[in-house]
Amino acid sequence: MNPLQRSALDLAHRAVQIGHRCVERAGEVTPDTRTGRRFGALGPGSLIGYPQASLVNIERMHFGRDVLVGRHATLAIGYGPGDPYAPDRALVVGDRAVLGARITITAHESIVIGDDVFFGQNVFVTDASHGYQDPELPIGRQFGPHAPVSIGAGSWIGHGAMILPGAQIGRNVVVAAGSVVRGSVPDRAIVAGTPARIVRSFEPGVGWADRHGDVRPIVPGVFSGVQALATPETSDVVEDSLPLT
Repeated sequence: MNPLQRSALDLAHRAVQIGHRCVERAGEVTPDTRTGRRFGALGPGSLIGYPQASLVNIERMHFGRDVLVGRHATLAIGYGPGDPYAPDRALVVGDRAVLGARITITAHESIVIGDDVFFGQNVFVTDASHGYQDPELPIGRQFGPHAPVSIGAGSWIGHGAMILPGAQIGRNVVVAAGSVVRGSVPDRAIVAGTPARIVRSFEPGVGWADRHGDVRPIVPGVFSGVQALATPETSDVVEDSLPLT
């Protein structure tokens, strides 16, 4: 490639990259945009990345302040646009939640996500499933019962996790990547597996204990990053948490 061709390619590349960023910025949903104003509530500082995969019945969604939703998200209420039976507050998200790229949340009765909840990518959450009891009727036409879902403040839901109808997840819970959660999870627990089970839980004054008696220490103020990884006193805590993200 001669210098003239390289220069032309660099200019074209730069133009595409700038144009792509401009389109992304213009397509973001914020409280001041036309789409943002249609939400039941979309608090100050909140943003839904562009492109979105699907936004259905957004007037029944209520988001707090400084919520960040990644690109290619599906946020859906009810069984289709204009569903007259969908509750007015079918999806409620607290302040400062961060919901990763390509998530899917489908609410039919009630999904409540607390303050400061973080999702990895490709997380799936629903409060309804399909029935199967009629052997002659296609499964897709057999709607199962609704069961509200809640995720407590400060929890982390790992990459690719699935939160099923009726799940009640406590505060500051870690759900390991790829886990399938149903039923109740107590505060300050780490769950993993399919179905998810408690693998470590917090014992006040002791630390984070597993079922075999291994205890990880309480280390206040540990954050992800080079400093945390390089601190000998916290290496066990960081190493223990890495596979969960």
